[in-house]
Amino acid sequence: MAQDVKARYSDADLEKFRKIITDKMEKAQKDLELLKSAYKNDGNNGTDDTSPTFKAFEEGSETMSKEANTQLAIRQEKFVRDLKNALLRIENKTYGVCRVTGKLINPERLKLVPHATLSIEAKNMQS
Repeated sequence: MAQDVKARYSDADLEKFRKIITDKMEKAQKDLELLKSAYKNDGNNGTDDTSPTFKAFEEGSETMSKEANTQLAIRQEKFVRDLKNALLRIENKTYGVCRVTGKLINPERLKLVPHATLSIEAKNMQS
């Protein structure tokens, strides 16, 4: 019976994690908006009349930059989605429970990776 008591984090602990996740989500969404505006921007800063010598380099670099921003935005969208899912787990009071072992995930790990669903033990089993 004593084992069941620590089968989940307390409501007070869940509130602390909710604050961490909410703060990270606000920052992540701002970063995502910046990334989206960066790759939606056509990059034209009125330099069409400058020396054509560097035009090819600029276009190549612009394409690479746009692709890099797109990749970053996709990763950031996944991060925001993972954080939203973590908030749902808080609502369901299943947050912080390893989906493989059923044990509590170390709170220090959750502070660093608040969307974690695996304990280090389970993560190591996957490698």
